[in-house]
Amino acid sequence: MAEANFDNRNPYSRNPQLRSYVDPYLYQRLNQLLNRNLVVQTVKDSVRGTLKQVYPDHITVSVDGSHFFVRTAQIIWIKPDR
Repeated sequence: MAEANFDNRNPYSRNPQLRSYVDPYLYQRLNQLLNRNLVVQTVKDSVRGTLKQVYPDHITVSVDGSHFFVRTAQIIWIKPDR
């Protein structure tokens, strides 16, 4: 009966597609901050550490040997830490 929920006229109704929104300016700026200390404020909390990796959908911040993966969609602001 689940078949009745699909629209046979729409070729995409059976093929879900992933959509991701990338902020190219944030992505470019983050790449310039690789291996630098920074503070990342997210919608929940802040993370202070070294930026290790930058991907279009997330970043990796190293804090005292632990790695934190932060989704770029959750970032409010970033401050380079001197």
